[in-house]
Amino acid sequence: MTAEAAWAFLLPDSLRSLTVTLGDHPKRGGQDERHARRARRQAKGRQAASEPASRRKSRHYGPQRQARGRSERREEVVDKGIAARIERLIDGIGDISAPVKRALRAVPRHQFIPPVALVADDTTAIIDREADPAAWFDAVYSRLPIVTQLDDGATDLRDEAGGLYTSSNSAPGTVTDFLDLLDLSPGHRVLEIGTGTGWTAALLSHLVGAQHVTSIEVDAALAEQAAKNLSDAGSHPHLITGDGAEGSPERAPFDRVHVTCGIRTVPYAWVEQTRPGGRIVLPYDPGFATGHAALRLTVKPDGTASGKFAEYAAYMMMRSQRIAANAERGPDREARTRIDPRTITEAPSGAALAMSALTGLYLSTGRQDGRLLTWLSDPAVPAQWTLITHVPGADDFEVYQVGDRPLWDEVTDAYFRWVDWGEPGRHRFGMTVTPGGQRVWLDTPQQAVE
Repeated sequence: MTAEAAWAFLLPDSLRSLTVTLGDHPKRGGQDERHARRARRQAKGRQAASEPASRRKSRHYGPQRQARGRSERREEVVDKGIAARIERLIDGIGDISAPVKRALRAVPRHQFIPPVALVADDTTAIIDREADPAAWFDAVYSRLPIVTQLDDGATDLRDEAGGLYTSSNSAPGTVTDFLDLLDLSPGHRVLEIGTGTGWTAALLSHLVGAQHVTSIEVDAALAEQAAKNLSDAGSHPHLITGDGAEGSPERAPFDRVHVTCGIRTVPYAWVEQTRPGGRIVLPYDPGFATGHAALRLTVKPDGTASGKFAEYAAYMMMRSQRIAANAERGPDREARTRIDPRTITEAPSGAALAMSALTGLYLSTGRQDGRLLTWLSDPAVPAQWTLITHVPGADDFEVYQVGDRPLWDEVTDAYFRWVDWGEPGRHRFGMTVTPGGQRVWLDTPQQAVE
């Protein structure tokens, strides 16, 4: 790939498509177990590792029918089918605590889904309650996330050109995982970061009491709609429109903090506003391939918080922590590598956590003309990035580097360090948050990954 071709690919729109996350996808949790055997082969040959040298397209979910007596049919679907749908959803998710099951039955998901939305599956589908109520309810009571906003509201959900997913009603299995990780009891004071549609605020209200729930939403339009959804459902938590990173000091301290947006850097305000012994559950997203994971932190009397990573969880990023598409030109060079870039992009989440912690880099992927393109970047230096091109059937691969820092070498070195550690899975990694920052560790807080 020539310098001009690399730069053309990394124009702002392409960068934006690289950094989008599809939300909390229920089908990706087993990726660690499906790690390709090529990683083992690459590990054996790492001494000769290298040599010098998007947007979605929409379709409709289900057949589009001419609705006959639409309102009557919709009521019939609701009256006769919701309880059964909820039970099938609960059975499909599987391992859920009894209190959370009761909350799911008491707070029907469909009350928090707009009439027109998108289903975030392997492809993206429009669902329209008016045009096809049965398909709409099928999607709402599936295990899939439902996208409710594109481009912070700037793009209509029906727009064929698509856009970035910026708000959703999360996948039910991920929602129940987080609620169980919180280990809630009636009377717990809960701070929620990211009200979204209001569904999880309603579930929390059922579990601990609405008077004990404070939920913050940064987007004024989403906050207004969530307030209406909650009121219509008969749930009345305390709602705030503002920056969730600041928390709610006036309503602190909290027993639990529930975070519904991807977090790269944990705001210390959440630790300060949580009582000792309290718990913070968040979707950690370092911006590095499969490194997304639920993180459960326990706040200690010394003002720190520490805990291990749990299940896979990928959420849309907190707006103030989104990855900026700010690549710039700089000194460049080309090289070749014998390491298949898929070794890195398809590595288990434990490897991704290690590579992110060791390098501090972002990693995204895209496809162009049948090629897999892997983009590495230094978030602090716009003129420091690398593009690795995978061509099917090739034995070596082009590395186009901008800037003096050898990003590909750093990432592959970090990967092989993880291999030398015995390829630990994400459950062996944890994080400690202090007033001075955060650090990732392996097995115990004393073994920092650095």
